[in-house]
Amino acid sequence: MIFLNGEWMPIEQARVPVLDRGFIFGDGVYEFIPVYQRKPFRAVPHLARLARSLDSIGIPNPYSDAQWADILKTIIAKQSFDDQGVYFQVTRGVAPRDHAFPRNPQPTVFMMSNPLVTPSAAQYANGVACVTAVDNRWTRCDIKSISLLGNVLMRQLAAEHDAVETVMFRDGYLSEASSSNVFIVKDGVIAAPVKDNLMLHGITLDAVIDLARSSSMPLELRPITASEVWNADELWLSSSSKEVVAITKLDGRAVGAAAHLGKPGPVFAKMHAAFAAAKVASAQAQA
Repeated sequence: MIFLNGEWMPIEQARVPVLDRGFIFGDGVYEFIPVYQRKPFRAVPHLARLARSLDSIGIPNPYSDAQWADILKTIIAKQSFDDQGVYFQVTRGVAPRDHAFPRNPQPTVFMMSNPLVTPSAAQYANGVACVTAVDNRWTRCDIKSISLLGNVLMRQLAAEHDAVETVMFRDGYLSEASSSNVFIVKDGVIAAPVKDNLMLHGITLDAVIDLARSSSMPLELRPITASEVWNADELWLSSSSKEVVAITKLDGRAVGAAAHLGKPGPVFAKMHAAFAAAKVASAQAQA
């Protein structure tokens, strides 16, 4: 069952008018919340990011946080599987085609939930391959917009090279990957780019930062050069569906320090364990 504009229905029955601005202009935003054992993971910051994205493009938030939480709880309960990925998007709604905003818009709200697909045990154990590219997207990547053509093209580049992600650089500095944030590790210190308008402010990125701090793992948030990426002891991806996974091959070259070249490193092992424990603790706290 899916949720569309206040109604529950099978996805096959869902209909959106062709003049919806999400269809015409990509004029909308979205969120994706992972669910473990029927308990959402970090729902509050996800809903806060949704509110920021809506505010950034001038779409009125159609629901309060409490209403969103209630709908989220309901859609989780309606599914037959325990671990879920809840996707929802809000567009500016239906209006005659005109680039300018319509007056008094009525947002379109769509939500669906599917089984949560995370990296396989082999990918956690062995890491994944990525490729690199120049980040040529717009400069408001902090808005979680449904206008994802730039990200789609970057993800397709990765797919064409049998890789899971494209790691992007803008003006010689690391930004992010096509649908993930990126961390480096050097001499035991975890580093990530400072959150700005050139990258998505990942909720899982924040979870990793919180876990690093609570576990006394050295951490820096700062600009990261391309050279630092290529010379890192470890590289990681983080996202709501990937959780945290190590990059062990980049543009066909093995990644890592000599002791674990082409394999996940020891700092990743600590973070992977910490993240797994955090998922369990979050579900238990909501039981």
